[in-house]
Order: sequence, then structure tokens, then C-alpha cells
Amino acid sequence: MTKTFGPVAPEMIGEARWTTTPGSDPALYGKASLEGPAVVEVRSFQTFRVRYTTGKLGLDDTGAIRIAFRNISDAGFLQTTNRLAPNYVTAKSSGEGRLELKYDRRGGQRPWGETLTIFQQGGYLKPGETIEIVIGDTSGGSPGVQMATFADIGRIFRVFTDVQATGVFVPLPDNQMSITVVGGPAHRHLAILPTLRRPGEEFRLGIKAEDIWGNPTPQGARIFHVSATLPVDGLPDTIDFNPEDGALVIENLKCRDEGTLIVTLTDGSGDVITSGPLVIRKTDEAHFWGDLHAQTGETIGNNSMEYYLDFARNKAFLDVTSHQANDFQINQTFWSHLNKLTAAADEPGRFTVLPGYEWSGNTAVGGDHNVFYRQEGAQIYRCSHALVPDRSDEANDAHDLTTLYRKLHEEPTEAVMYAHVGGRYANIFYDYDPSLQAAVEVHSAWGTFEWILTDGFPLRRRAGLVCNSDDHKGRPGASFPGASVFGAYGGLTCFVTGENTRHGIFDAIRRRHTYGTTGPRVFIDLAARFPDGGALYERDPLTVPDAVRRRVTECTIGDIVRLDGNKATISLDIRAPVGIVSVELRAGTDVLLTQRTYTERDLGKRVRLLWSGAEYRGRGRNTHWRGRADFQRGRIDRFAPINRLNPEMPLTQVGSSSVIWSCVTTGNMMGFDAWLSNEETTLAITTSLGDTSLEFAGLGVAPHVMEAGGLARKLTVQRLPDAPLPRELTLEADVVVADEGDTPVWICVTLEDGNQAWTSPIYFHRD
Repeated sequence: MTKTFGPVAPEMIGEARWTTTPGSDPALYGKASLEGPAVVEVRSFQTFRVRYTTGKLGLDDTGAIRIAFRNISDAGFLQTTNRLAPNYVTAKSSGEGRLELKYDRRGGQRPWGETLTIFQQGGYLKPGETIEIVIGDTSGGSPGVQMATFADIGRIFRVFTDVQATGVFVPLPDNQMSITVVGGPAHRHLAILPTLRRPGEEFRLGIKAEDIWGNPTPQGARIFHVSATLPVDGLPDTIDFNPEDGALVIENLKCRDEGTLIVTLTDGSGDVITSGPLVIRKTDEAHFWGDLHAQTGETIGNNSMEYYLDFARNKAFLDVTSHQANDFQINQTFWSHLNKLTAAADEPGRFTVLPGYEWSGNTAVGGDHNVFYRQEGAQIYRCSHALVPDRSDEANDAHDLTTLYRKLHEEPTEAVMYAHVGGRYANIFYDYDPSLQAAVEVHSAWGTFEWILTDGFPLRRRAGLVCNSDDHKGRPGASFPGASVFGAYGGLTCFVTGENTRHGIFDAIRRRHTYGTTGPRVFIDLAARFPDGGALYERDPLTVPDAVRRRVTECTIGDIVRLDGNKATISLDIRAPVGIVSVELRAGTDVLLTQRTYTERDLGKRVRLLWSGAEYRGRGRNTHWRGRADFQRGRIDRFAPINRLNPEMPLTQVGSSSVIWSCVTTGNMMGFDAWLSNEETTLAITTSLGDTSLEFAGLGVAPHVMEAGGLARKLTVQRLPDAPLPRELTLEADVVVADEGDTPVWICVTLEDGNQAWTSPIYFHRD
């Protein structure tokens, strides 16, 4: 049965309020009403009327009212000058004077940053007179106002007033005017499995219909015929897929035989949906997939905490999640509510939920860090009370990272932390406590940031590697960037541990038994053997001198091992839902080996162009790539964009031999494949960040790279086989361990669809 969720309750929202106002009587300020459709589709055009009626004080000359929306939205930018264009806004009053309209994308206070202000000029309004604002006025030819790309249970129209022209805008009391935004037509169906379970161990199959923006949609009804590569207890032969919320979970499935399970769904028209691989193997550990970093409308984001937890479990099919709101916006009402919800949602063995928050200190004093508690009831140690008016617990604040470490050590509830890159990036040079700091986040909706891991190698920072979404739309585990400032699809972390419980997940985090991806669930098994033996440490011996250790001759992802000899043999097994382009075996920042799934003789007439990188590490890291590729003396027989996650972003074949683009990268990659008619083609590539020209026939297995400055910014051209690439890869290679310092051994996987995966390093050392 579909769950119903309402907008976020006002008392849950952290926000600044003026303490000096004209008075406490709500009748002083007037009232507002909203007319228009209550339920709309994403990216549709609509018209809304906000009618404001003045209160006891009327509205003074040069006074104003303001309609505010949440910062995080990619709805159409309002405008007041072109009546033919989208998002046109008008206003009229029943009184004297004239109205002036001003739209500002950053005109208000967080979280109500997007503002439309209507100023009263040349006269005043008496009590009971009205102002009517038409948002999406179609009377002059405009199509209306465009909705956002994401589903929203409560797109709020927040009305403020400055009735005495003081510049102080007071929110109308009990003002919760909102609409519901729902998904559009089905664009694709997904079948989601985990990646590693043991024989007889329960698992589930998730099926979802998504619109073109990645929202679950009820417009994808199908009858699927089911087949599988292994016998599965509980798997039906036919699935009538018609859920009201666009997603369906088939629980309590089991495989009794070892092998690789792939489930195929075929509908009546012949369309085929294939799951990724699930390895069934006798082993001590399994794989549990999670997104532990995102937030909702109680702070800067959208949708409610209740919606978020349901989405994580039943729409993204996660095994593990947490909620990570900016601490300076978490009021005590929401903190208490969050702890109640995480306790209720946590279901050992099925769905692990960790309570926590994002410590959001400025980069200068430590930068963004995620804090996760093993259980509820812990204190929140905010970086400040910037948007929390209640100062009763201000003594708990930790204004810098060093203070946060100290307070968490004093806190009775056990905690672990991630360093991450969001608007603010974590400053790992400011301070570091490995007894708390367990991992770094190398990918999120903000982009890809390998540097936050590799910066720590010279300092012997032995961190695990994770990927999360940092989603602000209530969609952990399946976070699309839409048409906003986020440039990438959100990531996922695989926790390699014996059980899906808080104990099991904490153990995986503490021991760095994690790997991350830019979104897909990929099976990765990385192991090392060293016949001369070594000592494996449960905790980092550099900071925990009495750390538990045991003698071993092999180890796995994330382990810290002091070798007796100087050599280890690395073995790797990868099974992906799409083709594998390459795997890099790395020691620190050095690439020891690049293995591809094809050789020179496999190359065909497919060329791949990718652009990637960022401007710099901070908030304005977005790199705008504008370019054109001309295939001279050739023709494009087939064209396929890569990571074109915003379908409104230009990345298009023009004519028979050209491609143009205007795209954004934030550390991640984007581009296209083109299958050419012949090999006698010259590639002439012109971009806003540099140009290059090369002969297609001269391209071999190794990519051609044009460096473009910035932060790891480059354009890459490579030749690939015409057919889809293999989805499995194994390798074995020897690694020499340095006599001094650490030798962090890790891998980076690049997939055919533009996604990537990374493992936590194995930290070998001999000193």
C-alpha cells in the first residue's frame, strides 16, 4: 500500500527569525491564499495565483510582501519582463499606487533563499485591500511557470510581509501553502539486486519505474515474465508491476546453490530489463549497499524525513542509510524527532539506520564532516547555532574540528566520522583523529574528489573510501542532479561485513571494509596474499599503540598490514552490470597496472570523447565545457551520450558528422561515443578550454589526453571495440612494498556507461 506523506512541519525547520517585529497579533500582517492545481507533474508548466489581503496595519508606502521558495530547486527562474517567455510573473492590487516586482535567486535567508518581492510604491494599501500575484501568467503568451525536475511532497509558497517599510520581513503565521510535484511518464525500468550473499541467505529484488529525471513514477505499469540464471526460492514466474508509487520489492528470496545470479524481466512488447550480478558464495561476509549522506526539508533540502527513510528502503532498495543535515540548522525539535525515526526504522538484518548529522564547520576550521552514532540519545555538537534560535544548548557547540573530536571522545555514545566535499570541503590538514575519522567521501552529487583520499597518503592517513549522494531532495540512494547546481549522480557505498546490523556496519566502517561507486552496484573482491606473513591490525597502530593484531598471510579491502617481506600478490574479481573499460591497480598515486577488457586487435570504429575535472576545490568548482567535434571525411552511424544526466543540457549530434555540447563537470566525467562509418576520419575538436586534432586511425588502446588546467581537468579521446565490452574481469599482480612509509594499494574501475568504482586501500607497510 502506498504511504502518504505531508509537507515538513514548520516547527521542525531550522531558520532565523526577527525578534523585533511590529507586534505579536497575527491580524497585523494579513493573510494569503493560493489558487492553482494541487498536484502537478515534474517539468510541467503551470499557473498559480497568490492573493494577499492586508491586515490591521495595511501596507505602507515602500512596504512590501515577499513570496519565498526553498534554495534547493531547479524550477524555472521567475521573470517579470517578457510576457511571451516561460516563468512570467505579474501583480496587481485593489488599492492605490503601483507595484514593483523584484526576483532574486538568493534574495532571502536559508532555507528560503529564492524570493519574489512585491514593493508598494506611490501610495499605501488600507486594511482589507488585496494584492494578487500571478506566477506563470499565460495571458500574454507565456506557457506558464516550469516545475522542478524532482518529486516534492510539499513545494511551499512562503509569504512574508514588511507592512511598515522597515526592511524586516515577517512570515505570515501558520503559512504552509504548498503543492505536490509528482513524477512524469516512465522512461526506464530497473531491476536491482545486491552483489554478494551466502547460500540460503535472504535477499530481495527491487523493481522501479523512473521518469526521465529519475523520479519513481506510477506511469510504468507492465506485466513481466521472469527468468533467472540460478534457481531462486520465492521468485515468481510473472510479476504484475503496477505500484502506485512506482516501486516494488519482492522479499525473502533465496538461492541455495553457489554461482552468479542475474534476473531478467521481459514484458509483452519484448523489452528486456536485466539486473546486475548477485554472487552467491560460501563466505564469512556479504555485501550491503548504503547511502549515508543526504538531507531533507527540515533543513536546506526538500521532502520530509519520513519520506526520506521510505525512499531509501523502498525506492532506492538500500540496505543501510543515515540522515546528515547541516548541524547549524538542526533545532532541538527536529533532533529529537530524527532520533525517534531512526530508532523506529532500524530493522536489524534488513535495514540499518544510523542516527547522525553533518558537522558543517567552515573549511578554515576543519570543513564538512559526517558524524554517525551507533545508537540514539547522543548530543549534537554543532559548529554554531547560525539558524537555531534556541541557545539553551549552546555550550555543546564545537566551533572547530579539534573541539569536535574532544567532545565526541567525551560523548558516551560511540561515533565514527567521514570527511567529505560539499559546498565546504573537509580540511584534512587542519586536524586528524583516526580513532574517529574512519573514511573520506570521494564521490557525491557534488562531483568526484579522489584528491581528498590521495592528499592523506604522504601524511600516512589510513582512511577508508566511501561514496554517497549528499542529496538535498529526499532521495538517498538514487539521486539525480536534475537541472540544478549538482553535477553528478549520487554515489553508493558497499559495506563488506558479516551482518546488516549497526554492529556489522560500524565494524565495516572502522576496519575500512568498504568500496564506493558513482551509482551502480558492482561486485568487487580485492584480496592480497603474502607467503612471508605479516601482522594485521584491527585499528591504526600509529595512533592506537596497543591495537589488536594477528598473524596473517592474506588480507582484504581496507586492512592495515605490516609485512615481514616486501611483496604481496594482489588478486581482483569484478562483475559489473555493464561493460568494463579498464581497471587501474594503484599504489598511492602511482598507477602500477592498467588492465582493459580488450586489446588492439579488438578495436573498432567506436570513438569515445570524455571531458572531466573541476575549477578548484571550493564551492565554485563547476567547470563549463562548451565544444564541438567535427568528424572530417567521416560520418556518424550511431551516437550515444555518456553521463548526460540533465536531458536539457546540450549534448547533441548535429548533421551526419558533428557533435556539439554545453555541459558542466564538477570533478566527474561526461561525453559521448560515436560509431564512425570509416577509419579515414580526422577528429577536429574545439572546446572552451582548448583544442585538439588527431587522426582516428592513429588511435590505439591508450587514450589521447588533452590537459585543460584547473583541478584534474582534461579531455580524453579513445578508441573502443564496436560491440559491448565484457562485464567481468579478473587480474593478479605483484606489488612491491616500500621499506619506509605506507604503500596504499587500491583500484579504480571505469565502466562503459561512464560510471566508476574505487576500493578502500590496503595499507601495507614494513616500518
